Amino acid sequence: MFSGSIPALVTPFAADGAFDESAYRDLVEWQIAEGSAGLVPCGTTGEAATLTADEHFHIVAICVDQARGRVPVLAGAGSNDTRVAIHNIAAAKAAGADAALMVPPYYNRPNQEGIFRHFEAVANSSDLPIVLYNVPGRTVTDIAVETVGRIALAFPSVIGIKDATGVIQRVSAQRAVCPEGFVQLSGNDDMALAFNATGGVGCISVTANVAPRLCADFQAACASGDYATALALHDRLFALHVSLFTDASPGPVKYALNRVRTSFPKALRLPMTWPGEASQRAVDAGLAAAGLG
Repeated sequence: MFSGSIPALVTPFAADGAFDESAYRDLVEWQIAEGSAGLVPCGTTGEAATLTADEHFHIVAICVDQARGRVPVLAGAGSNDTRVAIHNIAAAKAAGADAALMVPPYYNRPNQEGIFRHFEAVANSSDLPIVLYNVPGRTVTDIAVETVGRIALAFPSVIGIKDATGVIQRVSAQRAVCPEGFVQLSGNDDMALAFNATGGVGCISVTANVAPRLCADFQAACASGDYATALALHDRLFALHVSLFTDASPGPVKYALNRVRTSFPKALRLPMTWPGEASQRAVDAGLAAAGLG
């Protein structure tokens, strides 16, 4: 269901802080036209932590409506409260999402049994496909390789993982313990080349917000085994990948989007802020290296 370049969509806000539906629909349409293979609304890059529950799943529904079945929609739906996560996956399904992207419980810091039981409860509550999202740098909770395998084997609706651990060996380790066909997606643009070479099938990408065609071409080259082309595209995009994390995300990517699509709204919701001058200059350089600025 999911492979290739899948942008973790930013959420545009008007100057008064309200969700800018028109800008969002334009962004979705551009992403599809440029070759993105799926869409992730309301994830980390979409400032999900600053959205109300009503806003969150309204935005998912808008994404689904604009996509019109042309690409699958993977809705951010995780929570550190299992009961809320169960409510969220139901809301994602009601909004028309094709699957739900679910982090393990954050802040609580459950042990591996607690993580398994959390996903057991969520999977048993819904038939909507689930993609695990392992990002211990944000959640302070790591889904161990053995737990990933245990979950994937126990619950067929858990179809894959977005791995943002930054540990490339995990791709091979997880392939060894998960069912055949379990989907592994990189959560780090700068590691996507190595990730795919060791068994990954795509990336849930921040950079694709800004460079969707280049990211789609990169993933297509990997999928066809043309790693010479993939390496050339990786090198072209590398400075941009790095620049988008030179300040708190998604500040730099919203700055970059406003550079390449000048009508794109600049607003972020507190506590997120516009990137500092050094970050802006790094993004400018990254855009130039990619041939986008």
